[in-house]
Formats: sequence, C-alpha cells, structure tokens
Amino acid sequence: MILQRYEQQGLLFNSNFTESAGAPDLFAYRGDLVLVQGEVGDASGRRKPPVATVRQSVLLADGDKLKLAAGLLDDIARLPVFIERYAADFAPDVKVIFFVSNIGKPVQLSLDGIRYALLPLEDGMVWNELLDELNIEKSELKSQSAGEKVATIGTAFQGYKAKGNEVTLEAALADTIEVKRGGRGPV
Repeated sequence: MILQRYEQQGLLFNSNFTESAGAPDLFAYRGDLVLVQGEVGDASGRRKPPVATVRQSVLLADGDKLKLAAGLLDDIARLPVFIERYAADFAPDVKVIFFVSNIGKPVQLSLDGIRYALLPLEDGMVWNELLDELNIEKSELKSQSAGEKVATIGTAFQGYKAKGNEVTLEAALADTIEVKRGGRGPV
C-alpha cells in the first residue's frame, strides 16, 4: 500500500489518520504531506521537521496509486516539487486540487496528462473548502468513517468542473500575489 510506504519513508507528517476507505485496497489519509524533508538531526537518523509540506492534505489511494490529492500550498512554486516527488504514484485518472496561498484567482494546469485545479485560499481549512467546492453537505457524511468521508470526496470529483482558465505552469508561477499574514492570538 502506497500510504504505508510514504509513512515508512517519513513523508506523512502531523497525521490525523490513515485508514481504510470502505473498499478493498482503498485507503485514505489526512494530515501533512512532506515535499522537502528536514535534514538528519542526530546519529540515529531521525530527521528535523520538514522544510516544506502540503498542509492539511487529503489523499485517497487505491493500492499503489493515488486517486485523489488535495491540500494547501503556501507557494505555487512548491507545485513542481510535489509533481517531481509524487507524480510516479498517480493513477491515470487522479484528481488533484490544491488551495494556494499566493495566487489571486483560480487556474487550471495540464502537465503530463494530469489536470491540476488551483484555487486561491488565504485563510481557511482545506477540508471545509473541499466540501464547499464540491457542494457536499456535512449531513451527507454522517455515519461514515473518516476514510469513507474521503472516498465520498473522491466520488464527488467525478462530476467536478474546475474553475479558472487553463494556463501554463510558467504563467501560473509568474502571476502570484504577496500574502500578508496578520498576527493572531489573545488580545
């Protein structure tokens, strides 16, 4: 199973869960997905925290292939890193949607036959944004396990029409916005 391999390689970080998604060989994951691992921190080979991740990732794997990948990229420049690291594991019909902090409008990309939907998101939770984007009511997910909920998201993608114009990767990388983060915490 591919998610098990990712875990052994230290590519799953801040995991919420990895579990069956209701069908044989179908597994779901929610947590962060490592793009760039941290350096080795001690003689035992333990690593420091990752340098870059896809935050709040939602993955659906069928055996050794990814069927769904979603999450939050702080910078669209991390998309080529994701593709380089994980594209070999994509199923031919993989669905990829990323919320990106430093883009101002939705765009679509096609790279090596895979379509990527990129949506702006300055602040929010990927899971809630996915539900909104796919028009899934939370009541539809009641009585489902966490893995089955991810499978429901995967099924909803079959009829999903991504927003935004199709652009090249170079155009998307050139058309970014500056993100200003406000301070948070008690007043």
